[in-house]
Amino acid sequence: MALTREQMAQRVARELKDGYYVNLGIGIPTLVANYVPEGMDVMLQSENGLLGMGAFPGEDEVDADMINAGKQTVTARRGASIFSSAESFAMIRGGHVDLTVLGAFEVDVEGNIASWMIPGKLVKGMGGAMDLVAGADNIIVTMTHASRDGESKLLARCSLPLTGAGCIRKVLTDLAYLEIENGAFVLRERAPGVSVEEIVARTAGKLVVPGQVPEMSF
Repeated sequence: MALTREQMAQRVARELKDGYYVNLGIGIPTLVANYVPEGMDVMLQSENGLLGMGAFPGEDEVDADMINAGKQTVTARRGASIFSSAESFAMIRGGHVDLTVLGAFEVDVEGNIASWMIPGKLVKGMGGAMDLVAGADNIIVTMTHASRDGESKLLARCSLPLTGAGCIRKVLTDLAYLEIENGAFVLRERAPGVSVEEIVARTAGKLVVPGQVPEMSF
C-alpha cells in the first residue's frame, strides 16, 4: 500500500540529525515537526520568520498569531526566535539551513524540480522555494509518485516551469525513496506492500533498481 502523509513525514524525520537547522515546506513537509526523534535537538525554520517551530498545537494551545509559511497555526519550542522574513531569507540564501524538505509537481533525472506553477492555473506566488533550492545542498522532495490520472511525476525531463535546476538528489514519494545519480533515479527503499514492478511502471524517467530493495518499516 502507498504511504500515508503521516508515514511520509515519519520517513523524512529519519534524515534529521542532532543540531540540524531544517526548513519545512508547505503540505506534507510540515508534518515532519510531529516526528522529530525524542531527545534530538533540531531547530525547525519557517521562512516567514520563525526559527524553533514546534509540533502542531492542540486545541488549548492555538495562537492565531503564531503561524508557519502555509498560514497554519504552530507552536514555538523553548529557545525559538521570531524575526523578519528578510532575515529569514538571509539565513536561507546564506546557506545556513542544513536540510530542506519541500513538495513538488515534478522532478526529473537531472535533479530539476518544478513546484511553483502550472500554466493556466491560479498562481498564488512562487513563495520561498526558489531561494530554498538555490541556497541548500541537502534537499528532500516529498510528493506523490503519480498524478490522480496515473501519470508519473518522476520524469526524464520536467514539463512544467522549473523552480530549480540540478539541485535535487533525494525524493520520497508515497511508493518509494529514491536518489538521483548519474542521470537516473536509483530505487533505495519501497513502501510496505509495494512491489518493485509497480514502482517501475509508475516511473517515467530512467530508473535503476539494485539487486535488493528493502521495504520501509514503521
